[in-house]
Amino acid sequence: MPSAEMTPASMPQPESARPVVAEPVQPTREDAVAAAGSELIGGPLGRHALLGTSWWTPVRVVALVAIGMFALGLIQKAPCYHSAWFFGASSQYTHACYSDIPHLYQGRGFADHLVPYFDKLPGDMDYLEYPVLTGVFMEVASWLTPHSGSIQHQEQWYWFVNAGMLMVCAAVIAVCVARTHGRRPWDGLLVALAPAFALTATINWDLLAVALTAAAMLMWARGRTVAFGVLLGLATAAKLYPVVLLGPLLVLCWRAGTWRAFFKAVAGAVVAWLVVNLPVMLAHDATGFHIREGWAKFYTFSQERGVDFGSFWLIWAQNSSSPPTTNFVNIAAIVLVVLCFLGIVALTFTAPRRPRFAQLAFLMVAAFVLTNKVYSPQYVLWLVPLAVLARPKWRDFLIWQACEVAYFLGIWMYLAYTTSGDAHKGLPTQGYQWTIAVHLVGTLYLCAVVVRDILMPERDVVRRSGDDDPSGGVLDGAEDAFVLGAAAHPPRHAASFENPQVAWGRPEELAHEDRSL
Repeated sequence: MPSAEMTPASMPQPESARPVVAEPVQPTREDAVAAAGSELIGGPLGRHALLGTSWWTPVRVVALVAIGMFALGLIQKAPCYHSAWFFGASSQYTHACYSDIPHLYQGRGFADHLVPYFDKLPGDMDYLEYPVLTGVFMEVASWLTPHSGSIQHQEQWYWFVNAGMLMVCAAVIAVCVARTHGRRPWDGLLVALAPAFALTATINWDLLAVALTAAAMLMWARGRTVAFGVLLGLATAAKLYPVVLLGPLLVLCWRAGTWRAFFKAVAGAVVAWLVVNLPVMLAHDATGFHIREGWAKFYTFSQERGVDFGSFWLIWAQNSSSPPTTNFVNIAAIVLVVLCFLGIVALTFTAPRRPRFAQLAFLMVAAFVLTNKVYSPQYVLWLVPLAVLARPKWRDFLIWQACEVAYFLGIWMYLAYTTSGDAHKGLPTQGYQWTIAVHLVGTLYLCAVVVRDILMPERDVVRRSGDDDPSGGVLDGAEDAFVLGAAAHPPRHAASFENPQVAWGRPEELAHEDRSL
């Protein structure tokens, strides 16, 4: 038998031996809501459309749309930028344009050139209550802010500088999501067009951690486990929630037996987190090394903080003659989230097919959000990229977003009510509690459809296209090593097609124009 090197170049190869070039999935051809929405720009993609012949690649379109929506979010904050942040107790709430950024410029010592975590602050908050990398982000924005003129002028500039830096983060998130699922770049439009994403992007500094997490997901999808770990460690140094993503990896790598990749990711995360935190964390004096009080403020504040906005704990506290104590809520919230995590672990080991990484990541972060004692409106940013990767279905995504927009309006109208005195402008307590319930129900609904996709893989729109786990990296197409219950049965295709079946996890190459930005 001749070897491959002896085969003449002109000899035609059999059809089965030729490399398969996977075409991107077109949402207007498989999603009824996307098809209906596309009528605004000319209708669904036609059968004879020429793909890959224009500069306007999907990723470039997604990035520009994300920047455009971010700009609309900035315009929505215009009433506050000009006056409402500075004049009137409730006007920033009635206009629904509140942001922490301008208020903390002076409140956390940036106007006075105080160094975060090292210099003590005047007032009730003695140190900056944010993780170190977020503090660095805030400090860099302060360096770029002109420290001249009135304090109002400086606060306006500080918000504007932060908005520019956060816009970069928003574009990074949209691009990373568009590139994580190689055959589904248009799913990035769900992130770019998410109304709650645009409305909450400049309330706080969460987009930094979200961007690092999205980049980490992309690195894992590309099989770069150490880079994933480093980026996830940096994200955890900016916000606590990204560390939760190690939970899904633990159980998925356990089921697949890919322990080496998991430990490399954990090592990268730990090293990156320590590199950022150690210079600020440890102080030295005559008694030796000790934990710096300013560094620990984020953790002590999180523990001591009482029941706050957006949580079901607040509904309980506001409707009870003996509201739960902070210590009770801290313990109960930990118990609830651990029970949720154990349920997700059981689901992972018993599902008929190994769940996709993005599905479990979304479920675990959602469990963390739903059981927490506070839900600030910008926390929706944590979930948006994971929700798109877990369930890229326009109908379900928009239902959830409608619930989040309702909550966004509800919290500001409630604060307008509580700060307007006898005028009672806004939403009373019971009305606000209903918006909390809407947020909880919307998130639970999206969790339910993701769980259904795990139990019934034929309902999963990603696997329906023939993929296994395009965001799974080393998990994509891997054999199971440890399963329980129904998962022990031989794997089957998620759905039947009239066309030839696509083998799960088969590596497929994208055309050159679909790989480029």
